[in-house]
Amino acid sequence: MPHPSILRVRVFPPMRNPLRRYYGWSDLHFVTFSCYRRLPYLGTRRARDCFVKILDEVRSRYEFHIVDYVGMPEHVHLLLSEPAKGNPSRILQVLKQKVSRALRRKPRRSAPGQLSLAFPEAGADAGAFWQRRFCDFNVWGAKKVKEKLEYMHANPVVRGLAKHPKDWPWSSWSHYAKGEEGLLRIDTLGEKKERERSPADTRKTQNPHP
Repeated sequence: MPHPSILRVRVFPPMRNPLRRYYGWSDLHFVTFSCYRRLPYLGTRRARDCFVKILDEVRSRYEFHIVDYVGMPEHVHLLLSEPAKGNPSRILQVLKQKVSRALRRKPRRSAPGQLSLAFPEAGADAGAFWQRRFCDFNVWGAKKVKEKLEYMHANPVVRGLAKHPKDWPWSSWSHYAKGEEGLLRIDTLGEKKERERSPADTRKTQNPHP
């Protein structure tokens, strides 16, 4: 029987607040963030392709794993590891800033069907691309990971954007179903190295980033 001092028990308050952050336990993080007022600022192929490109750049910079993702017209779901540099709040802050700046630049020529970003003209959030906060749930265990993967891959079909997950390239479906890289390289769970945790480790709470 192990000594009580080395038992690690995860204790969360009932009805855990999804805006509260629990970092430092090497868990995966299921994060959701939305465009301002749920407007479809990722509603074009160009916008979603740009988002995926910048997500890959931010991954390289902060050294974290992307286990699953789906980019929707007005929101994004990510399943990612904690980074070697910074924390998930910092990742999301940088990612959102970079995508906003890139997509708010006017293209040299307007392509047919190109989305014109109609930002609000007044108020404290004038010109906002993203909602300020994001939801974050810690994920551990194969059952919960599988649940999140299935949910994300089904999202475009449930929303009527595709008849089958294969028809929506802005997700990790092709990696898991066909072993193909798709638009973004996915880090398999086997590649994720577990970090050592001491018995004194405790949940660290982070406030949502601005």
